Amino acid sequence: MWNQFFLLEEYTGNDNQYVGKLHSNMDRGDGNVKYILTGEGVGSLFLIDENSGDIHATKRLDREERAIYTLHAKVVDKRTNETLEADTEFNIKIHDINDNEPKFSKDLYFASVPEMSDVGTSVIQVTATDADDQTYGNSAKLVYSILQGQPYFSVDSDNGTIRTALPNMDRETKENYQVVIQAKDMAGQMGGLSGTTTVSITLSDENDSPPRFANHTFRLSTLESAEVGAAIGRIKANDADVGRNAEMQYSIVDRDGQDMFTIISDQNTQEGVIRVKKQLDYEKQRTYSFKVEVTNTYLDPRFMYSPNPPFKDDAMVRVTIEDVDEPPVFSRNPYIIEVHEDTAAGSFVGVVSARDPDADNNSVKYSIDRHTDLERLFNIDSVNGTITTLKGLDREMSKWHNISVVATEISNPRQTTRVPVFIKVLDVNDNAPEFAMYYETFVCENVQSGQLIQTISAVDTDEPLVGHKFVFSISSSNPNFTIVDNEDNTARILTRRAGFSRREMNTYLLPVVISDNDYPIQSSTSTLTVNVCACDSRGNMQSCNTEALLSAGLSTGALVAILLCVIILLSKYYYQLHWYRQDPAHLLMCSPLHVYAIFLSQTPVL
Repeated sequence: MWNQFFLLEEYTGNDNQYVGKLHSNMDRGDGNVKYILTGEGVGSLFLIDENSGDIHATKRLDREERAIYTLHAKVVDKRTNETLEADTEFNIKIHDINDNEPKFSKDLYFASVPEMSDVGTSVIQVTATDADDQTYGNSAKLVYSILQGQPYFSVDSDNGTIRTALPNMDRETKENYQVVIQAKDMAGQMGGLSGTTTVSITLSDENDSPPRFANHTFRLSTLESAEVGAAIGRIKANDADVGRNAEMQYSIVDRDGQDMFTIISDQNTQEGVIRVKKQLDYEKQRTYSFKVEVTNTYLDPRFMYSPNPPFKDDAMVRVTIEDVDEPPVFSRNPYIIEVHEDTAAGSFVGVVSARDPDADNNSVKYSIDRHTDLERLFNIDSVNGTITTLKGLDREMSKWHNISVVATEISNPRQTTRVPVFIKVLDVNDNAPEFAMYYETFVCENVQSGQLIQTISAVDTDEPLVGHKFVFSISSSNPNFTIVDNEDNTARILTRRAGFSRREMNTYLLPVVISDNDYPIQSSTSTLTVNVCACDSRGNMQSCNTEALLSAGLSTGALVAILLCVIILLSKYYYQLHWYRQDPAHLLMCSPLHVYAIFLSQTPVL
């Protein structure tokens, strides 16, 4: 019966807009047919004349809200309400008019492009849409154009791609651009609707600007006492780039500066921090001049060889050293002095020397820290630094004396310096060698001639440069013993004869003379004690007891008689002494010596 009706959108008339007419073959024009309309919008948007089948739209319709309405219609007999024609579906299609302007997805776009980009470099693509029907006419056919931003940028009219239009766009000259893009429908023809958007374009930085010193001479000053590693000043170059492209590194290129100073880059401020590398000395050098070079840390090969000046710059740095009052300085540290131990009191030991390193070269005075010379063995001349002895020295008591000498600046006593003085006491042969230990040995009564009875050694507290060489000797007329020098600072004592008797002599004291080989020769006599003992056939000692000999040679009665005789004689002697004091003429010619002689006459010979 029918399939589709068309309706123009946005009707502005005063009457309802006519849509179309439904007609059935069953309608004979006698008024007995009734048209019934159902579907979305029926009654509110669409009305039908049930007698004629005319359809009207009661409101303005917007295709962008809804482009097609689907309705149903049927025909019935008014009298019997019998369906004359079955339910039929049809469409009402809203015809588009150009009533919508293009719209961009954003009112404001942000984009960036590297500075110095080639012409035609893509920056960003902006896209607009048109709600009008894209399949009908040119209502939704868009064309892009640039309203603001020329001559720096261009836009592709078909797809909205923005591109650079000028070469060598420099961020350092201009960084931000506001570009206005228009999208116009009707293929850009007159009468078309349009929309606009703004694109904020930023030129991103490239390392195309070299660092430059604004001032090519920097003057710094520092005290000579500045510690190694101390910062003495900062210098700064400028770089128009930003971020890592503006990072700089500094270097000292002159030998004069490299030896004494270093420079590092402050990553926060991009300044060059100059630090002390070696200890400064105003008296040696008062000013330093050296060249500092600055370069970018990160270089872009595209710009390194451009016609512009090279990507580095240099400046002169002049450092003035300021004087500081310094303490005296000794010519040596430490001093090692040698002196012989036989040096008399008041003798010369050595000389220390100190000077004021300052330009004024003030005088200094010398003294000994007595805490290091408690025995007051040494003295020093306060003017010339001559050290002398106050007492005699003995190497055997102390081989070294370690004292501290103090140099004081006369004009400023707070400026002092200490230096250790190590005094070595040299050996003088003033001590004789002696036995290394106390020796006491024995000889068997049945010993043979030439029998070894003892090996002896010696010691000497002196220390000759060539080492010790001792010579051992005994009296050549000694009938009992002889000595053999081993030439290794030891000697052997041998028997000169065979057979010894305890009755004759139970103990021998043997003097041994020991001499050294230093100058002057020193010698001493040490005594070796030799006991006579009874031994077995193998030479093993059995007895050295002299009391056993006395008991074996005298009877008990003889011993008692001798003792009584001694007592009687002593009594007579003291009695005569008493009378002598009364009358010296009556002195008995007897004395304790006579008594001792009588005792010996009764004792067996050893």
